[in-house]
Amino acid sequence: MTLLRIVGVTPLDGFHLRLALTDGSVVERDVERLLIGPVFEPVRGDRALFQSARVEHGTVVWPNGADLCPDVLIWNGPLREGIPPRAAVVANER
Repeated sequence: MTLLRIVGVTPLDGFHLRLALTDGSVVERDVERLLIGPVFEPVRGDRALFQSARVEHGTVVWPNGADLCPDVLIWNGPLREGIPPRAAVVANER
């Protein structure tokens, strides 16, 4: 099984990101609830900074050093115990 990682990011309206993954799929995520803490304050408060998101080492990063866990972005939150990863993605999208 190949490790799934992020290979492309496109910032959208609000705090949404479109993510291209190594398996060729594309997902959109609202990351507003993830932008918590001092390192994310500039990202939340400056639209231009949020829009400057880029991919580095398989995840999303910003020029101020803020980054997000790729697994949370890919799977749309922590996996639920006892649910296989693919099933969790389907469950999270309902």
